[in-house]
Amino acid sequence: MFWTAFVWGLLGSFHCIGMCGPIALALAGKDKNKFLLNKLLYNSGRTLTYVFLGGLVGLLGFSIALAGIQQWLSIITGIVLVLLAFSFRKSEKWVSHSLLSTSLARLKFRLGRSIKPGGTPAFAFSGVLNGLLPCGLVYMALIASLAMQSPWQGMAYMFFFGLGTFPVMILLMISGNIFSIGFRDKINRFVPYFALVMGALFIIRGMGWGIPYLSPKLSFPNDQTTELLDTNITHCE
Repeated sequence: MFWTAFVWGLLGSFHCIGMCGPIALALAGKDKNKFLLNKLLYNSGRTLTYVFLGGLVGLLGFSIALAGIQQWLSIITGIVLVLLAFSFRKSEKWVSHSLLSTSLARLKFRLGRSIKPGGTPAFAFSGVLNGLLPCGLVYMALIASLAMQSPWQGMAYMFFFGLGTFPVMILLMISGNIFSIGFRDKINRFVPYFALVMGALFIIRGMGWGIPYLSPKLSFPNDQTTELLDTNITHCE
């Protein structure tokens, strides 16, 4: 499923241009030296935040899986992704107008202050803070990482998501308005359909139909216990 994270990040980065583009361009304007390094540091900082959040969400998924409902976790994750496919912009507005609005205002203020000095530390720290800004696409990727049912796999999923955003964001920082509004709108129209595909994949994955890579057969605690008992009996014989 990791390839879906990279494609999701690549497609979603065209949506990010509208929200995070001004911040990236403001940093690019201060990039007098270390032309490519600072851009990589900024985007690596965002990805580091995504990885950290993916680890937390993956840990939650692991805890749920211990309860023996890992199959339903994948299916429910897929259903949620399908439902959110056409409403990720609404999720951003909900967060912006929720009780978190004050914290977000402080975060944006801190982000603005971190940009002013310029230099390598500003690029890295601004990237870390930027990863905390509300984004429906990031939320959907985190929901997907929940179904990974492991903190390490959750971190890996969000790493590939962040990596997928690199090409577009770095090109934006280098060339400015390289992508026209019309082109971005065409890509953004395709994003919900890819989200539907992602949701369907997670649902099929949770079904455990025994299809290699697509829907592998799931092993449950009772099955593992039975297998272990059979192995011990064989050894005793």
